[in-house]
Amino acid sequence: MVEKVGAGTRERLLAAAERMLLVEPYDEVSVRGICAAAGANPAAVHYHFGSKEALVGALIEDRLGPLWVSGLADATAGRDSVPAVVDAILGPFVELVADPLGRMHVRLLARFVLSRQLTSWQGPWFRMDTWAALLPELSASESRRRWSLAFDLIIMRFGSPEIDEHGISERALATLRDFVVAGLTAPVGERA
Repeated sequence: MVEKVGAGTRERLLAAAERMLLVEPYDEVSVRGICAAAGANPAAVHYHFGSKEALVGALIEDRLGPLWVSGLADATAGRDSVPAVVDAILGPFVELVADPLGRMHVRLLARFVLSRQLTSWQGPWFRMDTWAALLPELSASESRRRWSLAFDLIIMRFGSPEIDEHGISERALATLRDFVVAGLTAPVGERA
């Protein structure tokens, strides 16, 4: 019984934060306000998540993670699979930015990723080691570096305040895709 109450409180906190973040800037949304909007104890965010940042990280994973699971479940390692993996990454972004709630989620993701916000990601598709394994011909550190740059570029582009319900043009999307694929599959050069 306690777990059901806890799970209910956790979901209410996530839903309250989501509603508030849709209409208020991140910095103006307080832990106290989230708890009040969720009808929860003032310490509930800290109990369930540890911090406002961890709550928002959980919200991002909870809402966005499922969008990539099916497309990436069949991802195979190796240079030849990179175009299909990049397509599976980009597809949900295109859909998300067409919806106000989706755009808010992507902008939150951009805020966290691009500011290097400390968040303990739980899902496998939010952890860099999962991605590094998809480029076995590279060292783990080089693979993580490339994926990190690829995600920075993708998230920066889709999380831009310029992106509205029209998203990005097909031409811009094709260029982004080709650029990311080329960066991930480029041969390792000699370094000075």
